[in-house]
Amino acid sequence: MNQSSLRVAAATGCALMIAALTPVCAGSAHASAGAVGRAAAPLAGVVRIPWLSGPVVVAHRGASQVAPENTLAAVDAADRQGFTWVENDVQQTRDGKLVVMHDPTLARTTNARRLFPQRAPWRVRDFTAAEIARLDAGSWFGKRFASERVPTLGEFLRRMEDHDLRLLLEIKSPQLYPGIEARIVKELSGAGWLDRGHARRRLVVQSFSASSVQTVRRLVPAVRTGFLGNPPLNALASYARFADQINPQLSKVNAQYVAAVHRLRGVHGRRMEVFAWDVPLRNYSRIASAYGFDGVIV
Repeated sequence: MNQSSLRVAAATGCALMIAALTPVCAGSAHASAGAVGRAAAPLAGVVRIPWLSGPVVVAHRGASQVAPENTLAAVDAADRQGFTWVENDVQQTRDGKLVVMHDPTLARTTNARRLFPQRAPWRVRDFTAAEIARLDAGSWFGKRFASERVPTLGEFLRRMEDHDLRLLLEIKSPQLYPGIEARIVKELSGAGWLDRGHARRRLVVQSFSASSVQTVRRLVPAVRTGFLGNPPLNALASYARFADQINPQLSKVNAQYVAAVHRLRGVHGRRMEVFAWDVPLRNYSRIASAYGFDGVIV
């Protein structure tokens, strides 16, 4: 998902919402009771946003408006802001380890260019986990984040568990990493994220690749899954056979499309959901209501 257009809107939205609303986290209609009103020492520059009842509000790559995306700092910030859901992206290193990173290359959000000048184009899959662990994944966002590293999926899951957060996990570019679905499932299982409680309420695995989502469905039938994109209306029923959600870009759908998705029951027998992305934070509630979204990724 393209985030460059979100940061300005999100920052503006935070200011508008904070000015207009009281600083009490009421949670969302889907929020867990334990996630509402959690007290935490404030991180400088992070304000707690009072999410009102309505759609699920998912922190895109963590609270990436105020901390470097897909880092543990972004998870901490999401918790402090009152999010109950966090979205992340998972890719694979050269030696088969799983790391949390959005881009297929390390160039934009780390100092890989400087540390490994001869390794262009700095693709994630060309580096070992040990090499990636050396990278600074925070300074590009601000000097105070210079100690942030690219987290492994295991580290990310532990931090999510520490905060009792829920995870929307995206398998990024699975065509680059044959077998990545099984490795992710193994990692989730080892971290305790495939028990009944997590599978039903705290985890959704999504991808732009229908075949990747289908693979996850075969490996762990209990886990909820989402397809990223907007399949044609006449194909939606086929996606309902392996997915619980259709998660499109805001600009690619309308209320009629969302209603068509809602008329279907997903693979687990419940009404299919729609979580939209590229939704501006300042207007998320109004937009979600107008379109009928179940969740927004901001």
